[in-house]
Amino acid sequence: MTKAVKILVATMFLALGLSAQEPAVIDQVVAVVGRNVVLQSDIENQYLQMRMQRGITGSAESMRCNILEDLLFQKLLLNQAELDSITVTDEQVEQEMERRLRYFISELGSQEKLEAFYNKTVVEIKNELRRLVKDQMTVEKVQADIMRKVVVTPQEVRRFFNNIPKDSIPMVPAEFEIAQIVKKPPITVEEKMAIKERLNEYRRRILNGERFSTLALLYSEDPGSARKGGELGFYGRGELYPEFEAVAFRLREGEVSDIVETEAGFHILQLIERRGDYVNVRHILLMTKVSVEALEKAKNQLDSLAVELKAGRIGWDEAVEKFSEDPKKSPGGKLINPQTGGTRFDAETIDQQLSFVIDRLQPGEISNPVPMKTEDNKDAYRLLKLLERTPPHKANLRDDYNRIQQWALQEKQQKALQQWVANKLKNAYIDINPQFKNCDFEFGWQVKKN
Repeated sequence: MTKAVKILVATMFLALGLSAQEPAVIDQVVAVVGRNVVLQSDIENQYLQMRMQRGITGSAESMRCNILEDLLFQKLLLNQAELDSITVTDEQVEQEMERRLRYFISELGSQEKLEAFYNKTVVEIKNELRRLVKDQMTVEKVQADIMRKVVVTPQEVRRFFNNIPKDSIPMVPAEFEIAQIVKKPPITVEEKMAIKERLNEYRRRILNGERFSTLALLYSEDPGSARKGGELGFYGRGELYPEFEAVAFRLREGEVSDIVETEAGFHILQLIERRGDYVNVRHILLMTKVSVEALEKAKNQLDSLAVELKAGRIGWDEAVEKFSEDPKKSPGGKLINPQTGGTRFDAETIDQQLSFVIDRLQPGEISNPVPMKTEDNKDAYRLLKLLERTPPHKANLRDDYNRIQQWALQEKQQKALQQWVANKLKNAYIDINPQFKNCDFEFGWQVKKN
C-alpha cells in the first residue's frame, strides 16, 4: 500500500518534537491549505525523528518532500472536514489521548520518565497533544469515508489480475491450513496452596522489615519487573488485570496487599505512588505450574484420542467439540492467523515449532501429541491436523482470490484518493513555499516558481 493510503499524520513523538534533545527550529509557514498551515518545524521535527529510526533511506531533500506531502494531504483532509462539518467530540479526544499517554508511559517505564524525556509535565504534554489527536481523529474520519465508498467487484478483481504482466505476477509462498485439539492439564489445589504459602512467607518477611524490592528481585517470576525490584511503572485504569487493578487502587502508599489471583498467577502488591488515575506499584508474581503427572496424563489422553481418530472410530470435528479445551476454538478446531484473521498461514511466517511438526505431515494426517504453551504461558499438549498445504506458486485466481482481491482493492483505493485530491485541488486554496519547487510529489501540488 502506498504512503497516501496510510494514516498520514504525526505520531505523539513527532507531535511533541525533540524539545528535550534537539535545538529549536527557526519557524515559518511553508504551506497553506485552506485555513490550515504547515510549519517548517512540523517538517523538521518529523525529519529528525525519521533520521533516528533504522531502515530510513533516501536523501534529506526527498525525505522532507515526502513529509511535506504527507502533511499537505492531512491538511487537505482537515479542510474537507471543516467544509463537511465533520467533527469528533471532546470526550472522544480525551479518551484517545489518555489511551496514548498510558501506552507511552508503559513504554518508557513511568510517568516521571515520560516527563523527563520531553522535559514537560503530563499536563503540558496533554495540552500539546490535544490538538494533534483531534486533528488526527478528524482526518481518519474523512479518509475512512473516502475508503468506505471503494469496493471491488469480481469482474474488477479478474481485470486487475489479467492486467499484471505475466513475468510480474507475484510468487505466493507455501501456505497451510491447520486444526488442533488442545488438552490443558489442570492446576492442582496442592500447587495453588504451595504458591500461596510461599507468597504469604514473603509478605511476612516484608512486614517484618525486609525490602519488598529485594524479595521481588530474588523471587518474582515476572521477568520484566523483577530486575527493577518488582516496579511496574505508572498504569492507568483499564491497563492491568481487573483483580490486580482493584487492589492497587485501594492501597495506601507503602501498604502491602494480601494475595491477589489473576490470569498470570498469584501476586502480592505494594503501592509506591498514586497520581490521580495512575498508580505505580511493585509486585511479586508466582506463576502456577502444571505438574509433571498432570502433563503426562494429558499427553496419554491425546495419545488415546489420536488412535481413535486414525482408526476412524471418531470424526475430527466431533473430537474437537467433545475434547478440545481451547477456549477460542473455531469450528473444526481451525487455527486462526492473528495477523490476517484468516485460516491460512504462510510458511515464511509460521511459528517455528508449529512448522517443525506440520512439515512432516501430509494433508489429512494427524500428529502425535505435541507440547505447547497456552496464551497464559501454561504447559499443555495438542494434536495437530494438516488440512491443506498449498505449495509455493505464482498467484492465481483460483487459489489466491482473497489475496488478489485485496491487491485490487488497494489499487482502487489509491486511485480514489488520487482522484479525490485532484478534484479538491481544483477549488482548494493551496500555497507552497518555492523552496520545495524541486519536490517530486505523488499528487499534483502546485508550487510557486518564485
